[in-house]
Amino acid sequence: MTAGGVDALAETVRRLSASSRRTYQNPYEAIAWPDDLDRRQWFTSPQFVSLYGTPEWESLDDSRRKELSFWEAVNFYSLNIHGEKALMEGLAHRLYQPGMEPVAEYLHHFLDEENKHSVWFGTFCTRYAGKVYPDRKVVFPRDHAEGEADLLFFAKVSIFEEIVDRYNVAMGRDDALVPVARQINANHHAEEARHLVFGRRIVQELWREWSPRWPDEVVDGIRSYLTAYVEATWREYYNPDVYRDAGFSDPWKLARQAWDHPATRAHRAAVNRSCLRPLAEVGLVEAS
Repeated sequence: MTAGGVDALAETVRRLSASSRRTYQNPYEAIAWPDDLDRRQWFTSPQFVSLYGTPEWESLDDSRRKELSFWEAVNFYSLNIHGEKALMEGLAHRLYQPGMEPVAEYLHHFLDEENKHSVWFGTFCTRYAGKVYPDRKVVFPRDHAEGEADLLFFAKVSIFEEIVDRYNVAMGRDDALVPVARQINANHHAEEARHLVFGRRIVQELWREWSPRWPDEVVDGIRSYLTAYVEATWREYYNPDVYRDAGFSDPWKLARQAWDHPATRAHRAAVNRSCLRPLAEVGLVEAS
């Protein structure tokens, strides 16, 4: 990043860092963890269960729906664990990287808060499910033009966290959810709100700085890559392991059917329209 691009973030970094210090919380005291949980409760709001609106969902009684919502929560938190591991790696790599020094103060807070979130997600998964679902992402190494790797990193972070936050906001306010799930979602949103502001701003500045210098094939490649990343991110919400643990007989077939159903396509499109808007406004992706 050039000095001009970094300078544009100075006030954002100052404001977000002050907010992080003011609202600091101990991750080991922020959540009230019950010793055990009855799975016949809501852990994921029904509209965010991956089968919602499909014939399979309609065929389930209330008890089965609630049990499915438990495993969906385990998957959602597992996705966040893996996403935050990659995020922490990328943030640590960029900490005091030449050109990134002016944002280093906030990167420290960003790292600290993502680590705390992993404590919450990991505690839920290991305490109540006895496991974290494995990461299915496969990352292939590739060469990058100057400035491209940083843009892609922060753009992917923005995509992942914008979608997650849409779920967090709604479920953090859902009184039907078991309290521990509601607390995790609400606390996560409270800190992610700052991350989203930072992510939108740094992607905007990186794009403004570098895109005029890149040839068309690099710009087109970035757009194609991010479009594929959006789909790959959503695919993980339709996890055959969830369906297997919830007692479905053909989990892989169910995952394909759920992904293809008009109701789930409409859900993803609606979320994308709002969550991808910041990237769409600078020309990185299409929001529909």
